[in-house]
Amino acid sequence: MTLDQATRLRRLAADVRSRARVIAVTSGKGGVGKSNIALNIAIAASRVGRRVVLIDADLGLANLDVLCGLSSSAGLADVIAGKRRLSDVALATGYGIDLIPGASGIAYMADLPDDDRTRFLAEMQTLEQTSDVIVIDTGAGVARNVVKIAAAADDCLVVTTPDPTSITDAYAAVKLISREREHGTISLVVNQASSAREASATAARIISVAGRFLGLPVQYAGFVLSDHYLSRAVRSRRPLLAAFPASPAALCIKKLQSRFEKLQPAAAGAGFITKLKKLFGR
Repeated sequence: MTLDQATRLRRLAADVRSRARVIAVTSGKGGVGKSNIALNIAIAASRVGRRVVLIDADLGLANLDVLCGLSSSAGLADVIAGKRRLSDVALATGYGIDLIPGASGIAYMADLPDDDRTRFLAEMQTLEQTSDVIVIDTGAGVARNVVKIAAAADDCLVVTTPDPTSITDAYAAVKLISREREHGTISLVVNQASSAREASATAARIISVAGRFLGLPVQYAGFVLSDHYLSRAVRSRRPLLAAFPASPAALCIKKLQSRFEKLQPAAAGAGFITKLKKLFGR
């Protein structure tokens, strides 16, 4: 075998990749920092050499383009309507990731006509085969489409804060997601924590109740400290990891992402889109 032949074989082997790992970031209620965590986890994954696509699937209050200092004239609504391809609406953020912008005000996926939903899922399947990691920022709350998307992901990160109402809503989200067949790993992220101890205690409450009443092993992925640098980053329309990479919250997010880096690659079997079709009964 010549050197050139060996090089070509190595390149071909590198191109034979399993499907992307899909991480859904969700929450039982709004205002817990879900979108910022999704954005910065995606950036952290790209910094360890992964090809990352971030999808703004909060179809009611899409704002990831704003957090990146970008503006978009097209998004998921155009893809669902068949006017654009996902590759047409993808934005190069300048932070190592591509962003698929959302579409404020469009109908939930569960309510879409069959043809529109089928077209959208076909586009998503192509994306799943050409990326290493797909991070999906779902809508907040427990609407049907949010639960279905979260359950179809390989990893579902449920974001909560130490606030009692947030804990209650996070448990409700965990409960509904766990009822879906073939759901992926469900993990908790405690955001806006005053300390590691407070975060651990918050997660323990949800994990204990989920184990007792649902028989469900919920993982504790980690925490993000309350940090005034985050609000400064939002006002500057820059991601936290870009604006203040050494801030306490940024360091927490890097640790959070590293937890997924240590997991085994996604299996070559049923992927996100296959499971999503089943969950929507299509």
